[in-house]
Amino acid sequence: MTDPRHIHISDYNYPLPDERIAKFPMARRDHSKLLIYRKGEVGEDMFYNLPDYLPKGALMVFNNTKVIQARMHFRKVDANGEHTGALIEVFLLEPAEPSDYELMFQTTGHCAWYCLVGNLKKWKEGSLTRTLNMEHGPLTLKATRGEIHGTSYRIDFEWDAPVSFAEIIDVMGELPIPPYLNRETQENDKTTYQTVYSKIKGSVAAPTAGLHFTPEVLQAIDAHGIDREELTLHVGAGTFKPVKSEEIEDHEMHTEYISVRRETIQKLITHDGSAIAVGTTSVRTLESLYYMGLKVMRNPDLTEDQLHVSQWEPYGEVNSEKRIVNSVAALQALLDWMDAHDLQVLHSSTQIIIAPGYDYKIVKMLVTNFHQPQSTLLLLVSAFVRGDWRKIYDYALGHDFRFLSYGDSSLLIP
Repeated sequence: MTDPRHIHISDYNYPLPDERIAKFPMARRDHSKLLIYRKGEVGEDMFYNLPDYLPKGALMVFNNTKVIQARMHFRKVDANGEHTGALIEVFLLEPAEPSDYELMFQTTGHCAWYCLVGNLKKWKEGSLTRTLNMEHGPLTLKATRGEIHGTSYRIDFEWDAPVSFAEIIDVMGELPIPPYLNRETQENDKTTYQTVYSKIKGSVAAPTAGLHFTPEVLQAIDAHGIDREELTLHVGAGTFKPVKSEEIEDHEMHTEYISVRRETIQKLITHDGSAIAVGTTSVRTLESLYYMGLKVMRNPDLTEDQLHVSQWEPYGEVNSEKRIVNSVAALQALLDWMDAHDLQVLHSSTQIIIAPGYDYKIVKMLVTNFHQPQSTLLLLVSAFVRGDWRKIYDYALGHDFRFLSYGDSSLLIP
């Protein structure tokens, strides 16, 4: 594996006119176009025919994360005690206390998040409050700013009623659609910006490759004899973070939290340690499992937190151990480690960057949308198709494909 740190992000640019960015989804999810890239050849079809291109007996892996209504708005209190002052946006990024997503959404009375704060200069001191009309009566939510945490702030929330934080953001929060759509969130985004199989709350952006799937397409996949499994990677706001450095060595990837069931790892092993990934989030999770397996082979006493895959970890010295450990062996080591620690679900995190020079271990086929120029997601795609990304994007631009989150789809088979 070659080290990609000195890749110039300017080499991954292409012209993307604003009119090619899909501002709204198709009326029917599975009626988007599907580009098929197969071993250097490019063609197209409709998304609802995707199952026809998948090999019988394969394993397809989906990210079942659910987008939360992460944008919360408060108004400062004016001199008369009225909430008519400056508008402050608090954007939930990741749980601080409790740090577990599931516990966070169940908590009552108090919790804390790491958040981005919009219009920060207007919030110099004191707490922000907002009264919400909940099902069981009015509730006052108080937000207090704490210490800085990287580019975000710890915000402590307190409220005076026995309702969960999940209920609060369902009433108060706004769904955070991507900034490049340049429009306000609409009511139907609450449905269309979620996959039909979304279950586990925690993302601030959708795993958009999954937006094309309908119950009918999933049934057709089953009918084609293809196994389906789900895992969870909570997509962070960093997914939209542009690469501003000339070389990607200076770009810091965001950390994202994953959970994978024991049964999913077992299923991967029975499928020879290989899978069809739906979306780049599934890719990052699956490929991270390989490196977690390597970690526990070296040190079986690691904790779940210590399984975190750092950004450049896959590009360390290509030693003999990495050359001989295949994906099944790494996954089996991880499964054995889970059994030794009596874990049914693995909870950890990854900061992995996948760029040209990366050697894919588990993912053999990829379903994905069309990504922004000069983005880490485009680097991931280029690595997957062994540098042939321009052929794919030139075809899509020349054949009226729609781009980005609400755009069309592709099936990549290197």
